[in-house]
Amino acid sequence: MEFELIAKTFMGLEPILAQELTQLGANDIQIGRRMVSFKGDKELMYRANFQLHTAIKILKPISHFKAKSADAVYDEVKKTDWSQYLDNTKTFAVDAVVFSEEFRHSKFVSYKVKDAIVDQFRERTGGRPNISVANPDLRLHIHIAEDDCTLCLDSSGESLHRRGYRQESVEAPLNEVLAAGMILLTGWKGDTDFIDPMCGSGTLLIEAALIARNIPPGVFRKEYAFEKWADFDKDLFDTIYNDDSQEREFTHHIYGYDIDLKCVGKARLNVRAAGLTNDITIEQGDFKDFTQPQNKSILVTNPPYGERISTPDLLGTYRMIGEKLKHAFTGNEAWILSYREECFEQIGLRPSLKIPLFNGSLECEFRKYSIFEGKLKTFRSEGGVVKTDEEKAQMAEKHRFKKNREFKQRLDEQAENEEGDIRSFTFHHHKFDEFKKKEKRDDRSDLRQGRDRDRRDNRRDERGNRRDDRRDGRRDDRGGKRFDRGQKSDRKYGTKNNRHYEDD
Repeated sequence: MEFELIAKTFMGLEPILAQELTQLGANDIQIGRRMVSFKGDKELMYRANFQLHTAIKILKPISHFKAKSADAVYDEVKKTDWSQYLDNTKTFAVDAVVFSEEFRHSKFVSYKVKDAIVDQFRERTGGRPNISVANPDLRLHIHIAEDDCTLCLDSSGESLHRRGYRQESVEAPLNEVLAAGMILLTGWKGDTDFIDPMCGSGTLLIEAALIARNIPPGVFRKEYAFEKWADFDKDLFDTIYNDDSQEREFTHHIYGYDIDLKCVGKARLNVRAAGLTNDITIEQGDFKDFTQPQNKSILVTNPPYGERISTPDLLGTYRMIGEKLKHAFTGNEAWILSYREECFEQIGLRPSLKIPLFNGSLECEFRKYSIFEGKLKTFRSEGGVVKTDEEKAQMAEKHRFKKNREFKQRLDEQAENEEGDIRSFTFHHHKFDEFKKKEKRDDRSDLRQGRDRDRRDNRRDERGNRRDDRRDGRRDDRGGKRFDRGQKSDRKYGTKNNRHYEDD
C-alpha cells in the first residue's frame, strides 16, 4: 500500500533529490522548497533512508489540518489514535518547524503536541508515555506554514547527512549531503578520474567513491528511527541492507590533496573507516604545485571563503586557482563552490554554468569551468563548445530562488538548512522523461556483471551475523575496526562515543 512521504534536503538540491527518487521508483514526485514529496510503500521508505545521497530526512505525514491557535493544534493532534504508534512503555519526542505570525515559538508548538498525546493516554489508560529527547522510540515532526499544519512520523531519526564514516573532522567540514549533491550536479558517475586539490577531511572524495560504486550511503549508519516502529519489517529491511546487486566496478581513481598534513591524516582515517582505500589516494600537496593529470579528470573542490576558514591572501589563492586550471588542467572540467563574488572574479575564467547552493547559511554558487587551450575565439572556431544549450537554459533559470535577495545574503538562524525546512506545501509537479524503463534495465544488467561473487556467496541471512563476519575480516594494520574496500561496512560497529560528529 502506498502512502505520502516527504524527503527534506538543502535548497538547490531539490531536482537532484527528485531524480534519485525517480530512479528508486517513487510515484507522484513533486518538488517544493527544500523538500520533495512523493508516494511509495514501506519498502520504498526503507530504501529512501538507506540509498538516497541527497536527503536529510524522510518524513511520513499522518495528519494534515488547519489551526489558527495553539488550542486548535492541541485539539487536532488529539484526534489521532496514538495507540497505533505508542503505548505507556514507549518514549517519544516532538520537533517543530513554524513559519507563522500566530505561532512564534516552535518549542511551544512542540509542547502542545506533546500535551495532546499525553492527555489522550491518561484519559484512556490512566498512564502516559514519557519524553526522551536523546533516544526516543518514536520521533514526531510538525510543520506549520501560517495555518496549514502537517504532522509527520520521522522515519530517519538522526539526520541522514551523518553517514557514520567520519572519524575525524577539520574546521568547517563540508556537509556530506551537500558534497554528494555537488557531485551529482556535475553528472559524474565514475567515468573519469576525480580530483579534489583542497580535500580537507575528505568528504568530497568519499562521497564520490560511494557514487562511483553505487554504494548506499546508509550502509555505515548505526540505526534508523523506523526500526523502532511497531510495524517494522525486519526481514524486509535485512533484504534491502544485504542486497549489493546494484553496486558496480570503478575502473578510474580518486585523488585528494591538502597543504595541511593534519588534514591529510584525518582524511586518510575517514577513507579507511569507509573502506575505500583502494579507490582513494590522499597526499600532502599545495595547489600551486598542481600538474596536468595524465588521465581524463574532473576537479571538484570547496576552497576557503574567508568566513569560517580563511587564508593570508584569499584573493591571491583564487588567482592561483585560475592560473592552475588554465595551464595545468586543459581538456577537463572543474567545479568550484564559493561564496564571494570577488573570489570568483579572481579566477579569471568564464564559467559555463552557475548553480546557486546554500552551504549552511551562506548563499554560495557552484560554478563549472570547461578548460581549453588557447583563446576562446579559436576554440569556438574549431568546433569547441563552452556552454551547451542545456547549460544556457539552466543559467537562464539560476535566479529561481534568489528573487529579491542579493548574492551574499545569509539565511537567518531560524531558516538554517538543517533545521528550517519546508516553508510551503504548494508543490510544482515534476517529471523526468529521461529515466526510461529500458535505461533502468540496462543499468541493472551492467551492475550485476560487476558484482563481487564471493561477497554474494558469503551473505548471511541475518544482518547481525553478516556484520560480525565483516568486522572480523577487516582489521587493518592499525589494529582497529576499520576496513578496506571490497565489502560493505559494519553497520553496527562502534558507538557514538568513538565517533566524532561535527555540525556544519
